[in-house]
Amino acid sequence: MLNPNATGGRPFAFFLTGFSGLGAGRQLWLSVPICFMYLVALSGNCLILAVVQLHPSLHEPMYLFLSMLSLTDLGLSLSTLPTVLQIYAFGSREISADACLAQLFFIHTFSVMESSVLLAMAFDRFVAIRHPLRYVSALTRGRIGGIGLAIALRGVGLHIPAPVLLKRLPYCRSHQLAHSYCLHPDVMRLACADTAPNSAYGLFVLLSTLGLDSLLILLSYVLILRTVLSIASRAERSKALSTCVSHVCAVLLFYTPLISLSMIHRFWKAAPHHTRILLSYLHFLVPPVLNPVVYSIKTRQVRKQIVRLFRQKNLTRRRKDPAFLDP
Repeated sequence: MLNPNATGGRPFAFFLTGFSGLGAGRQLWLSVPICFMYLVALSGNCLILAVVQLHPSLHEPMYLFLSMLSLTDLGLSLSTLPTVLQIYAFGSREISADACLAQLFFIHTFSVMESSVLLAMAFDRFVAIRHPLRYVSALTRGRIGGIGLAIALRGVGLHIPAPVLLKRLPYCRSHQLAHSYCLHPDVMRLACADTAPNSAYGLFVLLSTLGLDSLLILLSYVLILRTVLSIASRAERSKALSTCVSHVCAVLLFYTPLISLSMIHRFWKAAPHHTRILLSYLHFLVPPVLNPVVYSIKTRQVRKQIVRLFRQKNLTRRRKDPAFLDP
């Protein structure tokens, strides 16, 4: 159980870390762009969900998977938001052990769910390009719902053991975490007992989720490229590849910081702390911010419906204005 050797009778707590060496004034100023990024992430993903829900023309497999991506992005943002704002906006770094374990469960669960959704979207693009005539019949709403349920069960089921295993460990070292939120490897390294079962469990989850998903996404695009290169018309090849641009951007936004952070942990142990903090922010905060932007810009149907939605709201507002009714 959580049983540090010196708590003075107080509830056990961990201490979060932000960018070190910042004064209170700079830290408060840093909270402004961070709050803005969270606002963009939350509003952008909610907008995508609303547009797909309100317009029947977007009730197609590609956009239903986009809705799943927005849901996971919202979950990931809401999982990291409390402690990040707690550090930069309020200057508080303490988090109770139970709250820490709950946060790491949700962060890792939504992270794996996002990886799973990206894999499902890669499969969606492969089916759309390889079998365009059977695309809609192959990916029915029932099958897409089943895929979404499997993604949720996979993420939740694989991470239920994480807080249970960590809660059984004694913590008698420094309680200082290396990030602005609780992560499984970060909490595990503070234990003063054998963590081999935890390490084995964490490696299994990593390889069977993010590792396997990334390989399958790569395989999907190898098959997509083989299919595209077999198309005779250059215009049709360009059109087919253009449908994958948004998804490729989402994959790069999600996996590039993750792989970079893993390489630093493994091969550059003397890396500055600021570098690790920045890469962790890029991994957990930037994809929820930029995914709605990328899909809004690169996907014509989504962009068209967003513009139409704002025009309708603007027209409704004008009609309620008394000046609009004057002859």
